[in-house]
Amino acid sequence: MWLQGFETALSGLNPMFLLLGTLIGVLPGIGPVAAISLLLPVTYQVPATSTLIVLAGIYYGAQYGGSTTAILVNIPGESSSVMTTLDGYQMAKQGRAGAALGIAAFGSFIAGILATLGLVFVAPPMAELAVQFGPAEYVSLMILSLSMVALLSKGSTVKALIMAAFGLLLGAVGMDPVSGQYRFTLGVLALEDGVGLIPVVMGLFGISEILFNLEERTEGPTLLEEKIRGILPSVQDWLQSFKPIFRGSLIGFFFGLLPGGGAMVTSFISYGVEKRVSKSPERFGRGAIEGVAGPESANNAGAQAAFVPLLSLGLPSNPVTAIMLGALMLHNVAPGPMLISQHPDLFWGVIVSMLVGNLMLLVLNLPLIPLWVRLLKIRYDYLFPLILLFCVIGSFSLTNSSSDVLIMLIFGLVGYFLRKLNYEPAPLVLAMVLGPIFERALGQSLKISDGSFSIFLRKPISVFFLIATVIFFLVPYWVNYKKKMEESAFSKD
Repeated sequence: MWLQGFETALSGLNPMFLLLGTLIGVLPGIGPVAAISLLLPVTYQVPATSTLIVLAGIYYGAQYGGSTTAILVNIPGESSSVMTTLDGYQMAKQGRAGAALGIAAFGSFIAGILATLGLVFVAPPMAELAVQFGPAEYVSLMILSLSMVALLSKGSTVKALIMAAFGLLLGAVGMDPVSGQYRFTLGVLALEDGVGLIPVVMGLFGISEILFNLEERTEGPTLLEEKIRGILPSVQDWLQSFKPIFRGSLIGFFFGLLPGGGAMVTSFISYGVEKRVSKSPERFGRGAIEGVAGPESANNAGAQAAFVPLLSLGLPSNPVTAIMLGALMLHNVAPGPMLISQHPDLFWGVIVSMLVGNLMLLVLNLPLIPLWVRLLKIRYDYLFPLILLFCVIGSFSLTNSSSDVLIMLIFGLVGYFLRKLNYEPAPLVLAMVLGPIFERALGQSLKISDGSFSIFLRKPISVFFLIATVIFFLVPYWVNYKKKMEESAFSKD
C-alpha cells in the first residue's frame, strides 16, 4: 500500500503540484479558497489523483505560507495565520524574524506528519465520533470557541467582548439561514451574500498596518538585526515550543475533523490554550514564540485532519474540502467508506503526497528564510505600494468584484482607528467566522426541540463542551485565589 502510494505521489507532474501551496500561501489574501477556485478548471484535464494532490498541496501548504507575511509584515497570507501576527510580527520587530519563521516551519512539519499518520491510524474512530455531532453539539462547541475571546485580549477583556459582538454582527449580514430574509444589508446588493472574510482581514491587518506605519513616517523596518541570526530555533526556543507544537497538533487534528472547525478555528483555540497554560501569559502579544509554534502547528494539523471526513465519509468540513469534493465528483470519484477499496491509488497517493509535501515545505522554505527576512529591509515607500497591490489583488480575485476591494479599504480605516484606541481585531475575526455556524446550529437545535433549550443538556457531548466552558472560566479565578492565599500566607510568615 505504501509502495503504491509512493509510486503514485512521485510519478509524473505530481511532485510539482506539491510546490504550489507555499508559493500561493506567501501572497497576502490569495489563500486556498481563491487559489483552488481559480485552478479548478485546469484540474479537469488531469487525473483525479493528481487533482486531489495539487488541491491538497495548496490547502495545507498555504497554512505555512500564510505565516511568512504574517510574521514579516503583519499581514496574514491566509486567514488561519491571523493568530501568528500577534507574536510573530513582534518577534520580527525584535530582530527574531528568523526564529519565528523557523519554528513556524518546524511546527508545521511536525504537525503535518503527525496529522497524516493520524489520518491513517486514528481516522476511523475519530470520524465516527464526528458523525455523532448534531446541531446541539455544534452550538456548545461554538460557545466554547467563542469563550476563547477573553484569552485573545492583551488588554481589556471588555474591549475584546465588544470586538466579538462586532464580529457577530458582521457575520449576520446577508441572508438569514432560517427565514431566508436579507438583513443588515442597508439596501446594498453586494452585501446580500454577506461580508467577505478575506477583505475584512486584509483591511484590519494589512491596510491598517500601512496607515499606522505611514503615520510614524519611518524610513523602513529598522528593528531587524543587520545580520540575521537564529534561523534555526535555539535550544531555548525548542524548550519553549516543544509542548505547544504537540498540543497544537492534537488540537488541530481533533477540531479539524469537525465541520466549521478548520485550520483557522484550531489556531485560535491553540493560541488560547497556550496563553492559559503559560506561567507568564503577559508575554503573549509581545513576542512569545509559543504564540507562533502552537497556532502554526494547529492550523497545519487542522488542514490535514479535514481530509478524514472528506475521504472516509464524503463529508466536507469546510469550504476548501467542499470544493475538493466537487472536483472529485466531476472525475466520477465518490469519497466515502468504499474509497480505499475502489481507489486505493488515490487514497494512498494522497497520503504519501502529504508526507512528501510536508518534507518539501521544510526543506524548501528553511533555506529561503533569509530571502523572506530581507523583505523587512525594503524601504517603506517601496514596500507599502507592493503590499497594497497584493491586498487589492487578493480581495478582488475572490469574486472579481470591486465591492470587496471597497470593503477592504473601509476596514483598513476601521482597523487603523481600532489600533489607535487599543482594540484588538482578532476577537472580531473569530466571532465573524463562528457566528454564522453558531446561528445556523442554534436554529436547527431549537427547531428539533420545539423551542426547548433543554436539548443542550440532553446530549452528552453538548454537556461536555458546556462543562468545559464553565471550567474554562472558573480555573483562572481559582488560580488567582490560590495565588493570593499563598501571598497572604507568605506575608504573614
